[in-house]
This record gives sequence, C-alpha cells and structure tokens, in this order.
Amino acid sequence: MCTSITYTTRDHYFGRNFDYELSYKEVVVVTPKNYPFHFRKVEDMPQHYALIGIAAVMENYPLYYDATNEKGLSISGLNFSGNADYKELAEDKDNVTPFEFIPWILGQCATVKEARVLLEKINLVNINFSDNLPLSPLHWLMADQTESIVIESLKDGLHIYDNPVGVLTNNPPFNYQLFNLNDYRVLSSKTPENNFSKDLDLDAYSRGMGGIGLPGDLSSMSRFVKATFTKLNSVSGNSESESIGQFFHILGSVEQQKGLCDVGEEKYEHTIYSSCCNMDKGIYYYKTYENSQITGVDMHQEDLESKELVVYPLINNQQVNLVNK
Repeated sequence: MCTSITYTTRDHYFGRNFDYELSYKEVVVVTPKNYPFHFRKVEDMPQHYALIGIAAVMENYPLYYDATNEKGLSISGLNFSGNADYKELAEDKDNVTPFEFIPWILGQCATVKEARVLLEKINLVNINFSDNLPLSPLHWLMADQTESIVIESLKDGLHIYDNPVGVLTNNPPFNYQLFNLNDYRVLSSKTPENNFSKDLDLDAYSRGMGGIGLPGDLSSMSRFVKATFTKLNSVSGNSESESIGQFFHILGSVEQQKGLCDVGEEKYEHTIYSSCCNMDKGIYYYKTYENSQITGVDMHQEDLESKELVVYPLINNQQVNLVNK
C-alpha cells in the first residue's frame, strides 16, 4: 500500500511512499524527448515531453510507479486492489493499458486541464505487459502546480475526482476517503478548549492534545487521514532544503516499518522508497528503507534530446556522516 502527496512552498512538490513487501529492482529513470514510446493499441509517440521518476525497466520499457514531466505535470499509481476494473477494447475510445497510462498522459500533456481532455476518451484496457507480468490494480494521483485530481477505473466506468487535499492512499475509493475526513473535524494543531463539561476543570496536561483521535495505524484509510492532517497543518520555510525536508517529514508520518504489516511467508510490507520531485525544476529526490540520506537526480542535467533511457540505480546502502572519524 502507498501514500502520495503534493506540497507547495515557493516551489511545487510531488511524491510518494512506495509500500510493498518486495522490490522489482526499481531505478530512477529519465526518459528523454526522443525515446520512442510504443503503445499496444494507441498511436506510438516518437517525440514527447521528457519524464523523470522511479520505474521498473522491463525490455527497455520504463514501467513508471510515479513520474513528473518537464512541464511539472506529475502522476503516481497506487494499489487499488478489489476496486480497480479494467475494460475490454472499445472502438470509440483511446485504448490505453494501465502500464502505459503514465507515459501516455505525461508525454503529451503539460497541465491537468490538458489531461482532462484525454481522459474524456480514455479506456483503460485489460492488456498485461506480458504473460509473466500481469497488470497491477491501480488508481492514480495527478497534479500540476495549480490543481490535483484522482483517476479511478471502476466497474461502472471511469471516475475523475477533484482532490482538494492533494493526498491519495489506497482503498476505499477516493470519494469515501474524502467524506471520512468529516469524522475528524474536531482535530486541531492547537490545545483544545474544555468542551466536556462546565462542571469539570479538566487539565490540558500535555502538548499535542488537539490531535487526540488522529489515527496512527497503517491502514490506507487511517493513513489518508493522518497524511492529510499532517500536510494541511505543516509549516516550513521556502528554501529547497527546508521544503524537501518537510516533504519527507510529512511522508514519514505514515511510513511503514518492517515487522508491523505481516503479509505471510515471512514477508512484511514496508516503505521501500519515499520520493519528492520539485515539479518546477525537474529534480527528483528519494530515500530508501535502507538509506535515509536524501539523493537527487536533476533531469535537466541529462541530454533530453536523446533517444536512450538514462537509468540511476537506487542507492540502498546506508550513508552515515561520521563527523569525528
């Protein structure tokens, strides 16, 4: 399960926690403008916007988990098991497979507004990448510098939701997640007033009591509430260092540690990586479960006119700055 968020200071940021029990050898991938995207049922894209993000590269094809294009438009795909429903081919639609969705949108759209036009004709079609690599059940958070939406393909069709909080987790569908926030309207970053009874002089014996009732478990519904509360009450400076630092702290409020979510066969869901992309500058930052140091890749330092993928393996070894060595 995963959590994805947007965040704004002086610049705009987009990223996520990728929570799972195993890795598919994810790498940071820069896809230049002239790398030829071949699609199964829609027209190929020999030229397009450049992309950066984390992907599993299969047969020289980047299967992006999350990515940002050179204009700042960003998408992350999150597990949506039990709800995602992919369709048969439709003659009057653009038949895009879910593993093609991120490059198909980011390759040709600069804004959410432009993407909405393509989404009116899209049919997320049930075609696997290969016999050995079936589709993952997903829904998607999409954002630019001004707005955020959620895309869900359900049994009754494609749903597109405006996302006023800029947060997405997993199940249930987004509209239920958003409505559920009503149950937490009493939460506050401030010390609460005593509304229990005028007959009792109750003591605010600790700081942080305005957050009593904030969920702390690892379920996707609880992570949605906690990440939203943390993000919307978050305060940081405008510098790049302060901004990305605070971004990772927000994600850290809902990260998963090994051992707390047992999925069987001695495997534990955990936060394999956390990412934060500066949407304005095209700089992709990440941390991994084994390496808490922030590592960055700047897409504009690469040859974006190239036809070849640029791949950076994740640095997983813990980087320790021993100051008295």
